[in-house]
Amino acid sequence: MAVTKVLLAAPRGFCAGVEKAIKALDWMTRVFDPPVYCYHEIVHNQHVVDHFRKLGVQFVDDVRDVPPGAPLMLSAHGSPPDVVELARSSGGVVIDAVCPLVTKVHHELKVRARKGYTVLYVGHEGHEEAVGTMAVAPESVHLIESTSDIDQLVGQPGPFALLSQTTLSLDEWQDLREYALLKFPELWMPNRSDLCFATTNRQAALREIAHRADAVIVIGSANSSNTVALTKVAESAGCSRVLRVNTALELPDDLEGVVAVTAGASAPESLVDEVLAFLNPEDGVLVEAVTVEDEYFPPPPELRETLRALGLFLDVVFSTAKTDPQNEQADREFTAAQVLATL
Repeated sequence: MAVTKVLLAAPRGFCAGVEKAIKALDWMTRVFDPPVYCYHEIVHNQHVVDHFRKLGVQFVDDVRDVPPGAPLMLSAHGSPPDVVELARSSGGVVIDAVCPLVTKVHHELKVRARKGYTVLYVGHEGHEEAVGTMAVAPESVHLIESTSDIDQLVGQPGPFALLSQTTLSLDEWQDLREYALLKFPELWMPNRSDLCFATTNRQAALREIAHRADAVIVIGSANSSNTVALTKVAESAGCSRVLRVNTALELPDDLEGVVAVTAGASAPESLVDEVLAFLNPEDGVLVEAVTVEDEYFPPPPELRETLRALGLFLDVVFSTAKTDPQNEQADREFTAAQVLATL
């Protein structure tokens, strides 16, 4: 293998929503005896999920599998309203780690449905975010994955609105948005795109370097929508060899020339470090930054309330912890990467 240079995309890896969710679940493992339950994977990354399994977290796809009174976290992708209601009726502590950007789309869908709109929701069938969002107003929303899905709605009474899964590729979303506008000129859309700023930033960073590389490596899990979107960005930029890997162990040994590297929004930076070490470029690593992210999402309010309610017990917990979720500055400074390094 003769890799001459690595072009490293920036930003890459963990977004603010993933940071929030991982740190919140870490606190649950500190405060409660195992098992702690989590509805679906906390984020779509096998490395992160395996870390929490070792700490006694059990991931379930049905909240009815959670014993009454057991602590439960709801994943960052957002949950259907009936799931949230059922979880909170179980008698245990329930902490919702949903990303605020997903909550925004839930609210938009609820408002549009209440005003009588037919909502076109651009997303991927079966993805947890799409399932949770569409469940907010199932009678008013239609899943859009292709132009033919839009064609099927022509002739139905309006008004129409367009909302989106936050983790889509910008290209995919723009193509369907333009086609929807062609069919429904009076289409309502939010003032600001539903696409996650972090997802869009990672795609923009990769687009800047992919066309200059002999191969592109995208680090992240196959069930991560934003990771898959990054592979599509690299392919559309003209790179002939695009590899999605979970870890450096999956890399082939015939890579050569210039290699571009990025990571999905739920992939830890430690995995990036392992890939860079494996590539060992002769001329080093060049970081290519398109923007600097400084977004911060505070811990879920239910977590802060739970910690306050536990009172003196937390004196012991905080004495062994490096952060305090009730102190914004301390929580900002303690990263999810540090959480994953503590096992």
